[in-house]
Amino acid sequence: MKIEADSNDITEHPHGDKTRPYKCTVCDKQFTRKGSLKQHKQIHTTGKLYSCSQCENRFKTLDCLKHHMNVHSSKYKCTECGKCFSSNQELTVHRRSHSGEKRFECTVCSKGFTQSGQLVRHNRIHSGDKPHKCQECDKKFSQLGNLNTHMRVHTGDKPYKCSLCNRRFSDCSNFQRHKRLVHSNQSPYDCRYCGKLF
Repeated sequence: MKIEADSNDITEHPHGDKTRPYKCTVCDKQFTRKGSLKQHKQIHTTGKLYSCSQCENRFKTLDCLKHHMNVHSSKYKCTECGKCFSSNQELTVHRRSHSGEKRFECTVCSKGFTQSGQLVRHNRIHSGDKPHKCQECDKKFSQLGNLNTHMRVHTGDKPYKCSLCNRRFSDCSNFQRHKRLVHSNQSPYDCRYCGKLF
């Protein structure tokens, strides 16, 4: 099994997929732009050699993988909502969301947060700080998660798959909207002329 990628792993396939001519030779994923492929290839070279068998996460060490597996084993499971965590500390912090305890308060608007990191991210609203920059199009984001979601525009990655119709989505909100509107059997809109529900 090949684990690391090198410069030879960036190949152009002019006769293959016309819309995604750049192919990773490690995992066969294809991209529209060479830069997107270069960025993708980092997942093969960052040393994250240990893959979770139950999700797409990868880890640098076996200990990190074992720690992560607690999420799947339900070892640290919230009794209120059923969400699972990889450590007791993460579960304790999460429980504050149910108890309403917000120990970290914004000095500008007095909004409270359960975690200090949430307060740091929130403060960027007031400061306008956007430290996370896209290397493809120079767009900037205040949160890393938003940058990661944005990168799917460049990579074409659609990790959210509907189990009912196999449609794929690049972000969770569109996926949830699809499930709600297409598969929930709820039809909140009716035609005023014929009464058909949509």
